[in-house]
Amino acid sequence: MASDQNLTARVRAALAGTGTIREVKMFGGVGFMLNSNMVAAASKRGLMLRVGKDRQRDALARPGTRQVIMRGRPVQGYVRVDPVGLDDAAMRGWVSLAAAFVQTLPPKRSKPSKRKSPKTQSSKRNPSKPKSKRTKRSGKKA
Repeated sequence: MASDQNLTARVRAALAGTGTIREVKMFGGVGFMLNSNMVAAASKRGLMLRVGKDRQRDALARPGTRQVIMRGRPVQGYVRVDPVGLDDAAMRGWVSLAAAFVQTLPPKRSKPSKRKSPKTQSSKRNPSKPKSKRTKRSGKKA
């Protein structure tokens, strides 16, 4: 667990100054979001980076990298980097590569809250006015 926290702290430091970063618990570790798009994730499985489909082949050619596999399928545009032997300069380089790609993506809009808003008096049906009844066959008012 201490190594997970160390990796998380190193990613956090490498992302400093990149923009507004939000941390989210995901993938059994911590995901780092830039403009609501994931840029990196640190967990006990290593460092996952979003490098984009165009840069994935070059990234996989570097030592210590492998394809990200989720639910038995390769995830396009993402690589996993083994943190063993990953010095601070290499960490900054990887994070910079991922951040450069994510900054080309449009920011995601925040989703509306799933909580129901309390109904206001004006939105309620007028209790003095009865509901209209429709017949089953014609659909006309009875």
